Amino acid sequence: MTTDGTEQGADGDGHFGESVADSYDASTADMFTADAVDPVLDVLAGLAGDGPALELGIGTGRIALPLARRGVPVHGIDMSRAMVARLRAKPGGAAIGVTIGDFATAKAEGAGTFSVAYLVFNTIMNLTTQSAQVACFRNVADHLAPGGTFVIEVMVPDLRRLPPGQSVVPFQVSENRCGFDEYDIATQSMTSHHIRVEGERGSSLSVPFRYVWPAELDLMAELAGLRPRARWEDWTRTPFTSDSRTHVSVWEKPRE
Repeated sequence: MTTDGTEQGADGDGHFGESVADSYDASTADMFTADAVDPVLDVLAGLAGDGPALELGIGTGRIALPLARRGVPVHGIDMSRAMVARLRAKPGGAAIGVTIGDFATAKAEGAGTFSVAYLVFNTIMNLTTQSAQVACFRNVADHLAPGGTFVIEVMVPDLRRLPPGQSVVPFQVSENRCGFDEYDIATQSMTSHHIRVEGERGSSLSVPFRYVWPAELDLMAELAGLRPRARWEDWTRTPFTSDSRTHVSVWEKPRE
């Protein structure tokens, strides 16, 4: 996971430094289950075919490692050395090439071109300006081989759930954890607040994002020379409708 347009920590890892990386897998354990991961792998492996894949915001390897085990060569770009260190410590992690840098602009030097590039789990929103998101599409287009595809999994902004006159939507409430998103509609920005209580100790984390609409992503793709190929509600290819709260979108680099 990486950020752009946000304050960077002293170690350059942004909002995904040691404290977050140390608990990241445990805090998102439901996203590591076979039910959550296998449909993602089915889509990405199918798009990759016999070619390699590029993961932007590779993080601790939730998708990259099992995709590599399916025989797809994977290269990653990520700003957080702390997250990548967790990837490296896992079986097979040392064999995956990773470029340390901002995935909106960093180049996977020497890795060649890719059959598929992908951003999962809302990671496009970690780029907190529109210009950075546009730059990301152009960066991906530069990395793709003709006929290659770019896949993004991201939420649909949940503005319909905002109570009149309020800007906060809760996404997790449990005995020891609370999470809520705070929207600023005027700037199209959003901050996710995470509060955790363990025994007598409490901790909090706030991470800025920029939410983005499906049609806006299509325009970014067009500016980068990519064309729409598919859009589903989820990785199982459920049709996307006006009631969908997430989408998986695919754009293609034209063959010359």
